[in-house]
This record gives sequence, structure tokens and C-alpha cells, in this order.
Amino acid sequence: MYIWITLVGILILDRISKIIVQHYVPLGQSIVVIPHFFHITYILNPGAAFGILAGQNWFFISISILVIGAIIYFHKQVPVEQKLMSICMGLIGGGALGNFYDRLFVGKVVDFLDFKVWSYIFNIADSALVVGGLALALLIFLQDKKSKSVEK
Repeated sequence: MYIWITLVGILILDRISKIIVQHYVPLGQSIVVIPHFFHITYILNPGAAFGILAGQNWFFISISILVIGAIIYFHKQVPVEQKLMSICMGLIGGGALGNFYDRLFVGKVVDFLDFKVWSYIFNIADSALVVGGLALALLIFLQDKKSKSVEK
């Protein structure tokens, strides 16, 4: 259940934030939130993270479908008591669906979170994918380490 609540929550947050940005911020323009640290900058990203593989929309659509399919398949194998793992999978699924929607209906991904401490602009879906993926990898690593120590 946690997976679906998280997935839908991320998808809703991502869609609402992108709709607001598209409505109120002209493409290519910025709104200063915290000077020299955080701006809302509306861009359309034709690629993946950091703009890599620009123009490969169908490749990314295919990857999104595979990720969502894997989550649907594997969620039944996650024990009910593994809430954190389910939440991680929901973050990944919600992030994948958020950017999938953009690729299908906008043709590019709407990005707007612009932290001036690095030069990349991203969105809520990207954040969910990264946080969910890293946390899931850590959980799997810790679970594997725990099971190996029990075997000894």
C-alpha cells in the first residue's frame, strides 16, 4: 500500500509543480527565491539527467515503461513489513511516471529547481528518482550484509 500512496503522491506533486511553473514562469526565465542560492528557472530538458542523450525521447519512454513494469512486478515480492523499501519503490515509480508524462505530452521534461551551487536544473520527479534509487540501493546493501552475517 505504501508504494502506491508514495507513487501517486509524487506524481501529483510533480504534475502540480510543473503546471504552476509552466503557467507563471516564462520559458527560460528565472524567479529568484533565495539570491545566489535557489531560483525557479523554467527550462525544457530534451534528455536525461544533465541533458545527456538529448533527443532520445523514445528511448527514455521505453526505459520508463520498463521501470514501471518492474515496480508492478516486484512490489508483490516485498514483504509487508518492509515499508521503507515500498516507499523507495514508490518514489522511483512516481518519478518515472512524472517524467514519462512530460516526454509523452510535452516532448521534453519540464525542469525548474535551480540551486545555484551547481549548474543543473531538475524537478520533483528527478529528486524522487534519485532519492528513491539511492535509498533502495542502500536498503538492499544493508539487507544483504545482514543476511550474510546471519549465515555465519
